[in-house]
Amino acid sequence: MLWPDVTGANVWVPDPDAVWVSAQLLQDYRPGEKHLLLQLSNGNVHYPVGSPSDLPPLGNPDILEGENDLTALSFLHEPAVLHNLRVRFLDYSSIYTYCGIVLVAINPYDQLPIYGQEVIDAYSGQDMADMEPHIFSVAEEAYCTMIREEKNQSIIISGESGSGKTVSAKFTMRYFAVVGGAAQQTSVEERVLASNPIMESIGNAKTTRNDNSSRFGKYIEIGFGRKGDIIGANMRTYLLEKSRVVFQASTERNYHIFYQLCASRDLPEMRSLKLDAPENFRYTNQGGEMQIPGTDDLSDLERTRNAFTILGVQPDQQMELFRILSAVLHLGNVNIQASGRSSDRGYIDVMIYMNTFLLGVEGSQMAHWLCHRRLAVGGEMLVKPMTGQQAVEARDALAKHIYGQLFAWTVQRLNSALRAQQGRTKSFVGVLDIYGFETFERNSFEQFCINYANEKLQQQFNRHVFHLEQEEYVREELAWSRIEFSDNQQCIDLIEGQLGMFDLLDEECRMPKGSDESWVRKLYDQHLSSKPHPHFRKPRMSNSAFIVLHFADIVQYECDGFLDKNRDTVFEELINILKASQSELVAELFQQQRNASPVANGSIRSGKRATREHKLTVGFQIVKILTLYTPHSDLDERVTLNFIRSVQGLLKGRSNSQPSQLLMDVRRVFPVIFLYSPPPVLSAEQLVIPDSLKISFLRKA
Repeated sequence: MLWPDVTGANVWVPDPDAVWVSAQLLQDYRPGEKHLLLQLSNGNVHYPVGSPSDLPPLGNPDILEGENDLTALSFLHEPAVLHNLRVRFLDYSSIYTYCGIVLVAINPYDQLPIYGQEVIDAYSGQDMADMEPHIFSVAEEAYCTMIREEKNQSIIISGESGSGKTVSAKFTMRYFAVVGGAAQQTSVEERVLASNPIMESIGNAKTTRNDNSSRFGKYIEIGFGRKGDIIGANMRTYLLEKSRVVFQASTERNYHIFYQLCASRDLPEMRSLKLDAPENFRYTNQGGEMQIPGTDDLSDLERTRNAFTILGVQPDQQMELFRILSAVLHLGNVNIQASGRSSDRGYIDVMIYMNTFLLGVEGSQMAHWLCHRRLAVGGEMLVKPMTGQQAVEARDALAKHIYGQLFAWTVQRLNSALRAQQGRTKSFVGVLDIYGFETFERNSFEQFCINYANEKLQQQFNRHVFHLEQEEYVREELAWSRIEFSDNQQCIDLIEGQLGMFDLLDEECRMPKGSDESWVRKLYDQHLSSKPHPHFRKPRMSNSAFIVLHFADIVQYECDGFLDKNRDTVFEELINILKASQSELVAELFQQQRNASPVANGSIRSGKRATREHKLTVGFQIVKILTLYTPHSDLDERVTLNFIRSVQGLLKGRSNSQPSQLLMDVRRVFPVIFLYSPPPVLSAEQLVIPDSLKISFLRKA
């Protein structure tokens, strides 16, 4: 077999600091040789080659450097993708790059002047192929296809936490508001845009990776009339991270709205709320971060209030909403201590009346039922005091429940203001913005739910980009080579299938003495002992954790708190107190709960365990919602999908000597963490796209 002479070619070799570095091949390779002679910037090296599969990936020709479409590269592998994105980002100041039908967006962590009216005008009416990559080009393509083919569109924005998905969604909606705008000033598109600051204030928070991280999923359908003008919208939300209301990790914050209210405490209309600095509230000071550099919480609250006004929420009702939010803050400062001989009773050692005054409920009743519960024993109802820890948990559960109900009410009000007139909507463009894949030093129920949602989204991406693309080749009888892409259905079945993780979790929640430890043992028995699952592992040094091999990463989850967070229950006696509130809004929030759908915000625990309680667990809700709200098989005929994958640049606080963050995110632009597998010879004619990239539409026959 003849081996082509590739002396002088550029190749990529792994580097512990820069991840990949370019090198020049000084000596041709012959079969059986154990080393390649390469020239690096710091001298010559002998690169070990055990077999042809160990050969380093070839570099692309210089003429392709900075190409605006990754599919135009001669060699598409990890170092090529990373280098091209880096060149475009650092040398060309371009944060957008195409990868076939997918737009890759890098978060620059900066305000860029590329979203103004003149840029919108430049992309409006233009063909996607004729313009530089931009979020507006994807929006324009979806808008024109919707009008031209009279087919609904969905733009799916995905990526890791902190990669800029929410900003991408906002600019996409702004583009539609401009190109689909009407003449009047207070028009529907203005109300659509006004929903953004409201949802950010009550649904976004500072995390370790992002100062404005969405802690909920959002799917908004923007409805258009026959002339292509916006006539209405509808928003669906899910997976609100309610645990953040009562706990924040180090350097993180609670939801923005709480800090906005604290910043406005000296305004005349706010003084009755008796607010203080956020450092003085338990529910806002645990992370130790009260301020976000470059943001003004007082100004942000004014923006939120203006948005409420645009959407028809009157000032008096806005104040009712702020009273309830302030009551949540005061509830967190209710100090519950243990008493009794064995510290088996809880009591409230400070006044609870500021909280109950703001909620319009009876203070003594609230104090009593925070520390007691009603049990059904032998056909009789008994009142039993709770321990101090149980009372603290009841307090926090109530705070989370109130916030969840208020969040749902706000979304309902927004949808009422955005609703189109009956029967007028001709077609729609949906924008899906769901918080991204997460992995932290300690991962719990919230990260498990988030990552499951991303698995479902990744499955849709796989199906649309790869499976349906290959079906199209078959229908058109094109000559091509089928690629077996890696499907994540096994991981999804592990989580949501029969006797899967959610199924066993719900079963454990129904057990009178169910526990996190018992649940994780059942996971070990089901997915390790009886039939080992390829996506499930047990940590070596822990009996209270489990490992899931997700599409994007291997994540270890601590089981502590899974049952309580999945139940998401609050005692019925506390709900009854709130139903009897003198505040119209408080009473409305909890009167509606009896008529709530199976995907409502949590469930009510009465003295007698509900026989269908499992249908109200968070796990059940998530499976149901993701089945209903993410585009899937029964929508394929009426919805065309457009994909935006956002990735991070360098994390804030990271130096340029730590570039591996971009690599980690670039790997997740694609359906799997791709490992480069070079062909057996260094021949341009024989080198093909690695199967690990799973991009079928790039493969030539």
